[in-house]
Amino acid sequence: MNAEEARKPETTIILPAYNEAEAIAGTVAAIKRLHPDFEVLVIDDGSTDATAAEAERAGARVCRHPYNMGNGAAIKTGLREARGEWVVMMDADGQHEPADIARLLEHKDKFDMVVGARDMGGQASLHRGMANWIYNRLASFVTKFKVEDLTSGFRLVKKEVAEQFLYLLPNTFSYPTTLTMAYLRCGRTIRYVPITVRRRKSGSKSKIKLFRDGTRFFLIITKIATLFSPLRVFLPVSFLFFLLGAGNYAYTYITAHRFTNMSAMLFSSAVIIFMMGLVSEQITQMRYDRTR
Repeated sequence: MNAEEARKPETTIILPAYNEAEAIAGTVAAIKRLHPDFEVLVIDDGSTDATAAEAERAGARVCRHPYNMGNGAAIKTGLREARGEWVVMMDADGQHEPADIARLLEHKDKFDMVVGARDMGGQASLHRGMANWIYNRLASFVTKFKVEDLTSGFRLVKKEVAEQFLYLLPNTFSYPTTLTMAYLRCGRTIRYVPITVRRRKSGSKSKIKLFRDGTRFFLIITKIATLFSPLRVFLPVSFLFFLLGAGNYAYTYITAHRFTNMSAMLFSSAVIIFMMGLVSEQITQMRYDRTR
């Protein structure tokens, strides 16, 4: 074993950061106090303030993006650069408690992914909490697994497993959603651990805007649902069109004793949507041939 391998940490903490100069040093220092042997890796995603300098001053290793690429892109860089066998992803703005890292690590040998789950009180706002509740229910329907916090950015994974899904991860904030559903699609195990979430520091603002990003998140979750389990989306829609066709035919048969073009169109749409779902399911299966 060479000197570099001997110094290789067991766990890497990835902190994606964009203009978090006021919070990053405190977050890094708190992690270092609790886990001095862990690697703390800050991905400076094109910050225009002193985020990188503050992180290095606190003892973190810093990788820089030349410009802002997105939270998901920062996570992908972190997974490529991490030296540890296990990787913990968490926010750099001070919301996640470093003390909760140990609670996630308790389950690392039993589950492929351990996620810190927020309750409704840990959401940034009531509207965000309601939106996340809807996302959780939709994801649970698609995956047939109780998803407790689909969008939580506080999670533990094994590096070699997570790297298999890098090609699927987007560059945006929806990477937790994609990663969760990718694990479930491949039969990987997930454990949710309740965590406490602190309020953002006064100088740290959320990069997610409810009204601007709400529609985008809904489209993302719908797209991800069709990507990972198409029939769970196409089948209910097909069934709905079939019911509409049957209802329309029953009405026109009783009132006019005829089979109308509208009924034919609705029945045809039901069959077409069902066949599209079957084809999508086959394509989805092919995408996962490259994962172990």
